[in-house]
Amino acid sequence: MIKKIKASISEKIILIFLLLLGITTSGIYIIVKNECLFVKNFDPKNITFVKPNNIAIMNVPCGNVIIELYPNVSPKGVKRFMSLIRSNAYENIAFHRVIKDKLVQTGDLEFGKKGSLNYKKIGTGKSGFGTIKSEIDSSFNYTEGSVGLVRTFKNDTEDSQFFIILQDEPLFEGEYTPVGKVLYGLEVLKKIKHEKHSEYILRPNFINSFKMLN
Repeated sequence: MIKKIKASISEKIILIFLLLLGITTSGIYIIVKNECLFVKNFDPKNITFVKPNNIAIMNVPCGNVIIELYPNVSPKGVKRFMSLIRSNAYENIAFHRVIKDKLVQTGDLEFGKKGSLNYKKIGTGKSGFGTIKSEIDSSFNYTEGSVGLVRTFKNDTEDSQFFIILQDEPLFEGEYTPVGKVLYGLEVLKKIKHEKHSEYILRPNFINSFKMLN
């Protein structure tokens, strides 16, 4: 009888231990899987902006990235950028090039669309509206969060692709057309999927939506 009671107690202890282990393991798994868990998501409705007409909100997997555009710095570049945002052209477009803690690049409207990615050509696609002239003569400082238009090795080849830097990049100054800067959500961008051994991403993250505030 005593042996049966001891066995019963031991079984209960083991069962409790296994349950606690399962709960702990599940909790760790959820934290590891949900990279967005501790990332703050900024709601533009709760923020007062000095120039609301120049504010764009890009929603990505971990939340909102709020960008102030600079039409006074690069009028042609910002005009193109705003036009594409207002036409919803950037929705479901891949972050096809990502360098961890340094840079994210997206905006290939031709080969970067969700559901029809072309891994051989992504990064070379066009918008269909032609290229625009580079605007790189300003004294714009490419500090953390700056947004610039992608070009080829030649000037005057900017189109729809853009990048956002995640650290200061003084070597970019005078090289790329700046269109704005991230005000809120830089940590959200740091959670964009990256690869250890390549800048170009297999099964990338996508822009969910990109809209002007007004």
